[in-house]
Amino acid sequence: MVLGGGEADGTGCSLTGTDAAMDGALTALYGHGPGAGPRASGGRDRSAGLGGSAPSVARWLGDIRTYFPSSVVQVMQRDAIDRLGLSTLLLEPEMLEAVEADVHLVGTLLSLNKAMPETTRETARAVVRKVVDDLEKRLATRTRATLTGALDRSARISRPRHRDIDWDRTIRANLKNYLPEHRTVVPERLIGYGRAARSVKKDVVLCVDQSGSMAASVVYASVFGAVLASMRSIATRLVVFDTAVVDLTDQLDDPVDVLFGTQLGGGTDINRALAYCQSRITRPADTVVVLISDLYEGGIRDEMLKRVAAMKASGVQVVALLALSDEGAPAYDREHAAALAALGAPAFACTPDLFPEVMAAAIEKRPLPVPDTL
Repeated sequence: MVLGGGEADGTGCSLTGTDAAMDGALTALYGHGPGAGPRASGGRDRSAGLGGSAPSVARWLGDIRTYFPSSVVQVMQRDAIDRLGLSTLLLEPEMLEAVEADVHLVGTLLSLNKAMPETTRETARAVVRKVVDDLEKRLATRTRATLTGALDRSARISRPRHRDIDWDRTIRANLKNYLPEHRTVVPERLIGYGRAARSVKKDVVLCVDQSGSMAASVVYASVFGAVLASMRSIATRLVVFDTAVVDLTDQLDDPVDVLFGTQLGGGTDINRALAYCQSRITRPADTVVVLISDLYEGGIRDEMLKRVAAMKASGVQVVALLALSDEGAPAYDREHAAALAALGAPAFACTPDLFPEVMAAAIEKRPLPVPDTL
């Protein structure tokens, strides 16, 4: 790739063996176009382009997995789907068995869900299952630990056991009792962390935009929804929307079922989705609503903002995430983001690794850890 193609190949050196095969695999994807690769040095035609042939794509997928590491394979697969229009080939079971599974592939499969033949559906579910299981292993333990701590800290008690004393808050509350001659504070009032209880402490509503640009966010939100639903102290609701609203809470025991219950694409009606979420809130002071959307509102903008303001006024913690993915901030409606921030609901992109900290801050009603990326 450094030397390029065509005239840039005139180095006097020809590629052989593995180097030639790697060059061919790269040229098929990044050459002058599908089926019309540039001429190689020495006057012979390169094998460029993947065309529309399933067998040739299968061979190419095998080649890149042979010659390149997994991280590079995933990038090349993504580029092949975008540059060469290979989405339809993913409807074939043999293609799915050959690809390297990742979040972006899952997003593509979900967008093809309704067009997927029955012969492919089980293979597609197996691919999605592998990615979801890997994400749960990566994210579940830290999420549960972080949120359990936050739930305990959010329930302050005035007569704590010694091991449950919040020393920082206790000292600050008793500074008036400082004895200079002894250089110490005599605490008249102890402040402690509440001990974990089996009863539900917080209600969490994940309201997820399922427009096509939010594919990776939908995948991560489904995984986090399943993790949160497994915690007894949190009552979790998962709502996905485009111009319609679908409540997938009853499927949270299996995030794969959740994902296949989504329909990526379509318009966006945030106001309608928030209206549904608002109607399900019974304990405003103990509720966190997480809106995951790029904020391109197709519904009634002013009503959407009024709804957020009303929820905030009632005590609901509202968090707006422009994306829940590793890709950084997407294109988003900056005017709506600024309007939400003015209401006390800052809008920012969030990586999956940061999400537990964001949720913990929302539960404890302290400032959110907004990254300095926007």
